[in-house]
Amino acid sequence: MNLIARNSFRLRALPYHLSSLNSLRHQATCATTATPSFPCVDAHAARESKILASSFHRYSQIGIPASSSDSGPEPPYARPNPLSYNTYHHQYPLDLTYGSTLPSFDIAYETWGTLSPSHDNVILLHTGLSASSHAASTELNPTEGWWEKFIGPGRALDTNQFFIICTNVLGGCYGSTGPSSIDPEGQRYATRFPILSIFDMVQAQFKLLDHLGVQKLYASVGSSMGGMQSLAAGWLFPDRVGKIVSISGTARSSPGSIAMRHAQRSVLMADPNWNNGFYYDQLPPHTGMKLARQIATITYRSGPEWDQRFGRKLREPKDGQSPSPSRSPTLCPDFLIESYLDHQGEQFCLKYDANSLLYISKAMDLFDLTLPALQELAMTPTTHAPPSPSTSSSRQSPVPSKSHPPPLHYAPHFPELAAGLEPLKLIPILVLGVQSDILFPVEQQRELVDALRMAGSTQVSYFELGGVWGHDTFLLDVLNVGGAVRGFLS
Repeated sequence: MNLIARNSFRLRALPYHLSSLNSLRHQATCATTATPSFPCVDAHAARESKILASSFHRYSQIGIPASSSDSGPEPPYARPNPLSYNTYHHQYPLDLTYGSTLPSFDIAYETWGTLSPSHDNVILLHTGLSASSHAASTELNPTEGWWEKFIGPGRALDTNQFFIICTNVLGGCYGSTGPSSIDPEGQRYATRFPILSIFDMVQAQFKLLDHLGVQKLYASVGSSMGGMQSLAAGWLFPDRVGKIVSISGTARSSPGSIAMRHAQRSVLMADPNWNNGFYYDQLPPHTGMKLARQIATITYRSGPEWDQRFGRKLREPKDGQSPSPSRSPTLCPDFLIESYLDHQGEQFCLKYDANSLLYISKAMDLFDLTLPALQELAMTPTTHAPPSPSTSSSRQSPVPSKSHPPPLHYAPHFPELAAGLEPLKLIPILVLGVQSDILFPVEQQRELVDALRMAGSTQVSYFELGGVWGHDTFLLDVLNVGGAVRGFLS
């Protein structure tokens, strides 16, 4: 084709190209001028309007029973008059780890079983971060508790044999004194509440035990944060704790766990409604709480479980949406796992106090039973026995576990952890770890066991569980967790 012919062809094709270009421009203009639709954002805005219209009933009503429609993680509690739990009021000041003092405090608690005449059959059950004292159903509260299948006749915590006490921790919002409580001046503590430690929570629990006339626990049992508390109870009061059970816990919060909790606190505190913690008479930081819960949920379960449970399945289409798998993707949740996280966040965001989440998660981060950390806080066990010399010569080499070989190389802090754990060396201890746990990885439980053995303990039992439930295994695996606990306590 010569030059003239080529130019003639181009001129004849020009109208077609111009038509196509105009069509593309028209499509682009339509795409850019159309108003985007985000149902998930609209749903969140509607939720906020509903909360705003409720006149903040949750935070403005004190001493009035909450509505039965309030579907919290546990049945709603009315403060300060308990409906389905007991309250111990400690009228004297409590000195706290980091230099502050609580002028007085309340501890909410529930019990199961029968207290023996000699008060020697008591098990203190410690909770995770956001749980209440309602670990199992009672006559006053027949709804299932967070450890329902582990408490009762013939179960892991056998009520035919033991008297079980579970408390809402100091700093919580289900009956015990925390940031949402009223201070001596008649105002909410909010973020004027003092920084707490795991040791402070345990000290408050033992004030309750003193009140109940319990001189020595048969056992201190806990999972997750409760696993930290169970160790802290034995460390603070080695003469008053007969046995220790620590499930998916640790003796020293790791950087990975701290990072995960820091991310939760960051998104919560970035919510403008948090208002530096003073939100009780206005819109609560529900957006920050929802996002924090989504992050937490990711750490509570495991990827393999979600692969089995959700895979890459798409969520069910809503009314008016095409059920076709070829439907167009959106920026709102498309996958079932996204909908699951969204639901978990929504369910939690108004059921737990945001400030309690901040304070208690921080207490978890601060937990460290290495000797230098304890010395820095001037912590000493309360014991009638003379302290044993804390020297390297008094420690033993770790005894190999049936579940894992002894480590070839210890972390730099390992000898310091062994030294810090010496007050526990005479107490029989059961440690349970879960291989799929990403929040408290099994390396932390293995390290705890090895450090206890190096500290001189010869009564440490360790079991490492499989399964895909991750950190939440302690809530779900009744057969293996419950069996190990029942056998150890028996």
